[in-house]
Amino acid sequence: MFTGLIREMAKVVSFANGFLTVKANYKPKIGDSIAINGACLTVVKISGNTFTVELSLESQKILAMENYKGSVHMEPAMMMGDRFEGHIVQGHVDCLGIIKDIKNNGKSYDIFISIPKEYLKYVIPKGSITVDGVSLTVNEVLKDSFRLTIIPHTYENTLFKTYKKGSKVNIETDMFARYIFNMFNKKDDLTWDQVDKIMAWN
Repeated sequence: MFTGLIREMAKVVSFANGFLTVKANYKPKIGDSIAINGACLTVVKISGNTFTVELSLESQKILAMENYKGSVHMEPAMMMGDRFEGHIVQGHVDCLGIIKDIKNNGKSYDIFISIPKEYLKYVIPKGSITVDGVSLTVNEVLKDSFRLTIIPHTYENTLFKTYKKGSKVNIETDMFARYIFNMFNKKDDLTWDQVDKIMAWN
């Protein structure tokens, strides 16, 4: 599990045959889970100040691989007792988003991202979403896209400063939005006992 708060910008050393090697200050152990641009990957090799993770062919089909070069967002998995910030992120990328527009408002940036319709139902105004591993708040949901407002600090210290119209990004929708939608999408099958249990969670 992750929080969507980037630990550091790691430097890509190489990517070949499904193995991504990055240089970072953070020192993981073999077998550790590391989110690289929001995708949960396993550390398979450590050498000096670099470590290597493996991307399956399935992962490579789903992820925005063009962003796995230069610098990448890196976040190690949470440990028990860690301070919880951001939101609960699984590191399971749902789909690719496409940057539709970037507007500089002087004190912030409005970023418009389109995603497939089947995933837009999990995006709600003021809800959470993860873009290339960064935990963000949705400001507005449109017909085929959503709008984020990015403060200058986030913009300048993440990959957001490299994005252009047409750039692809990894999207993970909010876990709770997915669970609740699927739970109530099958409401015809719910019993009153199940409803009582659901209400008891609140």
